Amino acid sequence: MKVELHIEELILHGFVPGDRYRIGEAVELELANLLAEKGMPQSMDKGLEIASLDGGVFSVENGARPEAIGAQVARAVYGGLKR
Repeated sequence: MKVELHIEELILHGFVPGDRYRIGEAVELELANLLAEKGMPQSMDKGLEIASLDGGVFSVENGARPEAIGAQVARAVYGGLKR
C-alpha cells in the first residue's frame, strides 16, 4: 500500500530553533516506522485530507535529544490520526 503523508507545518513550542531539522527528520522516520508496523489507522482507510490535527500534549525530559523529541511528536501525530 502506498501512503502519502504531507505535513505542511509542524508547530512546536519551547524547543531550540536549531533543533528543528533533526526533530523533523525524527518525526518522519518514526511515522514511517509506525505506519509500517501498525498500519494505517482505520479512520484513514478511505483516504482523507485533514486540515489540522492536534497531537495533544506530552512531556519531554530536560536535555532530551531532538531524535527522542521527534519520535514523541510522531507518536502523538499517529495517535491523533486514530481519533
